[in-house]
Amino acid sequence: MTNTKTAPAAPARPAPRRAVTTRRQQPGIGKQPWVYGGLILAGAATILPFVWMLLGSFKTQGELLRRPVTWWPQDPTLDNYVRWFTDLHIDRFFMNSLIVAVVTVLGNLLFCSMVGYALAKMDFAGKKVLFLLVMVTLMVPGVVTFVPLFVMVSKLGLVNTYPALILPFLVSPLGVFLMRQFMMGIPDSLIEAARIDGAGELRTFTRIVMPLCGPPLATLGILTFLGSWNNFLWPLVAAQSEDKYTLPVALSLFSTGESATDYGLLLAGSVLVIAPIVVLFICLQRFFIQGVAATGIK
Repeated sequence: MTNTKTAPAAPARPAPRRAVTTRRQQPGIGKQPWVYGGLILAGAATILPFVWMLLGSFKTQGELLRRPVTWWPQDPTLDNYVRWFTDLHIDRFFMNSLIVAVVTVLGNLLFCSMVGYALAKMDFAGKKVLFLLVMVTLMVPGVVTFVPLFVMVSKLGLVNTYPALILPFLVSPLGVFLMRQFMMGIPDSLIEAARIDGAGELRTFTRIVMPLCGPPLATLGILTFLGSWNNFLWPLVAAQSEDKYTLPVALSLFSTGESATDYGLLLAGSVLVIAPIVVLFICLQRFFIQGVAATGIK
């Protein structure tokens, strides 16, 4: 008799489970309509005053004072703009603002970069004290130094001149802090290599450091231009004749008469003041965002 061994039966495989897809609700997905709604309301609240200003600049004084208020001009007119260019000679005030703003921007780009480089990459006695002084200056309101600054300018005989409008703002603590923060991130090996090759500090600064500072320079330039272009109180005091008035000063003085304010003229002037700033920001917004991100300004 032959013994035949039978192989043990393989255990039965369990039936494959049916794939069950569970849809997990993403966090915050139910709140998105509320978020978008809030953003739309905030954007509308920000844009509507500018839309009102632009549309109102094409209205007559009577329509601006009429009740109920109309959004779209019923009888559009360019008289408000024509008066600025013919009777009030806005080109003269525009050139004054442009000269002051451009020179102030160039001065800040140069001097703030130099001071920021010294605080970031050079070792000297009193370095920490100097940086602490810069930080303390950031906390001092401009109104506190307004009167002493005017007395100093007056003693130097610079009242009603371009230097009086430019010199007090050639260096800003914010610009020094911004450039210092960015230059702290530049590798020291690059600067050490330049020094080993025999490059002096000026050559290292101009050939190595400055070409790497495009974003913070653009950010500093935009912020400085905005501050200088919109500055009203200091030019109002330092410029004492029409040939030195800047745009904000001219806008304030010439749109307000003895008995009433010419709102159409005021709105048209506001559009002319804001337009260069909007164009500048649109052209340089990419560099502005990169500079803010690189320097960590909140």
